[in-house]
Order: sequence, then C-alpha cells, then structure tokens
Amino acid sequence: MFYPQIKPLGKKEIFRLCEELFKSNYTEEAVIACEWTYRLHLLYEPGDFFIFEGWLKKYINNWAKCDTFCNHSVGALVEKYPQYLRNLKEWAKSPNRWLRRAAAVTLIIPAKQGKFLKDILEIVDILLTDADDLVQKGYGWMLKEAAVNHQDEILNYIMKNKKVMPRTALRYAIERMPKELKQKAMAR
Repeated sequence: MFYPQIKPLGKKEIFRLCEELFKSNYTEEAVIACEWTYRLHLLYEPGDFFIFEGWLKKYINNWAKCDTFCNHSVGALVEKYPQYLRNLKEWAKSPNRWLRRAAAVTLIIPAKQGKFLKDILEIVDILLTDADDLVQKGYGWMLKEAAVNHQDEILNYIMKNKKVMPRTALRYAIERMPKELKQKAMAR
C-alpha cells in the first residue's frame, strides 16, 4: 500500500489550528486543541504563555475546557517558566470566573508533585472567599493535591482559615486526608 508523504507541521501552524478548534466552541474540539498543545510542551517558549492566556480569555467558557487546558498545557508551561506564577495570581483577581479557576487548576499537577507550595497558598489567599462554587472547587482541588506532599502545611492553612473558607472548598481540600484530620477540619 502506498502512503503519501505528509509534511510535518511546525508549532506555529499547530497553534493556529488549535485556535481554530477553540473558536469552534465545541468542547470536543477544544479537547483536541488541548491535547495538541500539550504534545508540544517540550517546545514551549516564554511567549507561548501569552498565547495561552489569550485563548483562556477568549475561548474558555466551561469547566471541562478550563481544566483540560490548564491541568496539562498551561501547567506544563508554568512549570517550565515559573516566572508566570505571578500572572496566575493576577488571574485569581479577575472578574472572569474561568481565569480565577485557571489560577488554581493550572497548578494541580505541580501541587501533586510537591511544587510551588508558597505560590499555591498565595493563590488560595486571593480566592479564599470567592463566591463562585466552580472557583471554590478548583482551589479546593489544588489544596487536596498539595496535601499529598504537604499535609501538615495544608491542614494548618485550613484550620487557620476554616471559619471563612466555603464548605465546598473545605470538603474538596480534605477529601483524601485521614478520617481524624477530616473530622478536625470539619468541626466548628
């Protein structure tokens, strides 16, 4: 069987196609764009952060797109270029709920690996009393993953802030903790 030669596409062309997929507003096509951008993570350059940020602002409009894009592509970029952690803290102050959620869910995988604890807690400080349940679930999830390697620090943070932390975020944050720690955190 004869297979024609297919010219490989460069990163710039793939990013252009990804933007077209995001523009379609179909979650399934956005997931493909997320997969393609993540496959290029070894080729990320600092300026790619602003491309990704633009896509977040223009095209991310549900939790599935936000989490898929941020957990992998944006998270890998921030791990490679941690100077952009400061931008996540600005996202946490945005009126855009998806940018606020993105500030947290971008750090899910690094949190699970024990990275960026100081920055994670600074982002949670900003989001702590956010009224949006999807933002609360996002930062609660980030705390839960950070507790994998920093259980004492996360529990101390929760205990210090549990009077103002929404119950939704609190429950997410303690989900994997031992029963006695969960009870301690949930006690009024």
